[in-house]
Amino acid sequence: MRSSAVLLADPEPSSRAYLERHLRDDGYEVLEAPWNARALDLAERHAPDIVIVAEADLCRRLRAGEPGRRWDRNIPMILLTEPGADMVERVRALEHGADDVCERHVYPELLARMRALLRRARQGQADVMEAGDLVVDLRARQVLVRGAPVPLAGREFELAVQLARDPHRVFTKAELLRDVWGVRTSLRTRTVDSHASRLRRKLCLLDTDHFVVNVWGVGYRLLP
Repeated sequence: MRSSAVLLADPEPSSRAYLERHLRDDGYEVLEAPWNARALDLAERHAPDIVIVAEADLCRRLRAGEPGRRWDRNIPMILLTEPGADMVERVRALEHGADDVCERHVYPELLARMRALLRRARQGQADVMEAGDLVVDLRARQVLVRGAPVPLAGREFELAVQLARDPHRVFTKAELLRDVWGVRTSLRTRTVDSHASRLRRKLCLLDTDHFVVNVWGVGYRLLP
């Protein structure tokens, strides 16, 4: 299973470096954002599993969304506070969309709260995902196109699942190698391309079907 990706949005360099170091040591992939605009870009491009923020306004913006931009507005989110933050500040953070609040320098507590939120998020993931005419049933390990089951090999099914999680998002080849095959490499490989090509042929039952779209030079998305 891939490591969870953490978006760490903290304008304080020393605090951000401290948390980044400990999170990487504990096996997390860390996306660092020193300012809010960068955090929103990373949330849109990389779809992190959880967000740690230092400003309540960023919680509000991530929850509300913005015109023309796409990210998971239900992503688990923890707001960092200064030591001894009063109850009013904590309540306001939760009202702005934070799922939890934690003092920034109490790393063991932050780690425990992160793990609890990630565990609940995974338990709540849908067993069935719908994307246009395509349905992915995780329990049955089956993909259907307009109700017709499509036999897929193991990696083909896992690739379909990953693409269906956000069917209009472009997943880079490096992301797919990491999340589907568990491989991190800078070497060029045709693994993703060959599996994507086979998956496309199997899913496109009609000449008018358009599944597994190749975005030249970047990667793949499930739907146009």
